[in-house]
Amino acid sequence: MVRPTGRVLTLLELLQSGGTRTMAELADRLGVDGRTVRRYVEHLIDLDLPVESVRGRYGGYRLAPGYRLPPLMLDDDEALAVLLGLVVGRRAGLLTTVDTASETAAAKIRRVLPERLAHRLDALLESLAFTAPPGEFAAPPTGVLLTVADAVRHRRPVSIRYTSRDGRRSERTLHPYGIVTHAGRWYVTGSDPGIDEDRTFRLDRIADARALPGSFEPPADLDPAQRVLSGLAKAAYRYEVTLRIQGTVEQIRARLPASVAEVAEPAAAAGADPDPGRWLRVEIRAERLDWLPPVLASLDRPFVIERPEELRNLVTALADRLAASASRPRGHPPE
Repeated sequence: MVRPTGRVLTLLELLQSGGTRTMAELADRLGVDGRTVRRYVEHLIDLDLPVESVRGRYGGYRLAPGYRLPPLMLDDDEALAVLLGLVVGRRAGLLTTVDTASETAAAKIRRVLPERLAHRLDALLESLAFTAPPGEFAAPPTGVLLTVADAVRHRRPVSIRYTSRDGRRSERTLHPYGIVTHAGRWYVTGSDPGIDEDRTFRLDRIADARALPGSFEPPADLDPAQRVLSGLAKAAYRYEVTLRIQGTVEQIRARLPASVAEVAEPAAAAGADPDPGRWLRVEIRAERLDWLPPVLASLDRPFVIERPEELRNLVTALADRLAASASRPRGHPPE
């Protein structure tokens, strides 16, 4: 449903295209009656826009001759918000019916941006990878995001001030490989030369980022998104779950994605098809276990719980509840 504000803006766009627009034409384009068109015109006049009424057989409404709206003015945060909104909407499948419109809108905004900001936004969009639709989480600071993206593009080290999950603060050097969004969170993955290890950091926990002199060479065949997913699966949590599940990697991944579980796949002969009868080792780290029994049930594959014992009890309890519900006669709900 189109809101009145949207129709008022559409009316303004029609008038900006030039010439006099008749009442009948405006009413048809806006999908309203003439009385509503007059009310929308009054809204524009209240905003100090010079809308003129033209009388006569071919009369209607027009903007005062020579009037032009001021140029689009966006600061760094606003420009980033608009362009990322268009990109995320397109990649998440939210703009499938107006994909061309979103691309042309992004191009128009890109053309009117100062060259300095335009290059930094290009760097961000080139270094960004998506693994899942976005969610409702804290966004990273714009300055941090742009600085890290520029470092990814030009392969430059950055100094970051980071606050870990337990509140510990540190300052470290990072060789950033790429920026990844996953389930609403923003991450940067790269190498920490201070400890000579690959690391993944949440961008909203970085308070400051500064480019450093020098350069680095990222690994060959780099896949930042896969690195982030693997890092999330290996993160320290309350429970460490070990399972053996009979099936293929594809069958297991259908319910336990790479961000949740590690699947140890045994070596197979070249060209051989996956064997659904083999047993694969699956490791999961989780803060809670209550979500896992229904997921295992939905896999519909044989499995063995190696640890922890609490998971075995939860699976048994779920099986008892399902069996009790299945054996209950029709028309006899529980008391």
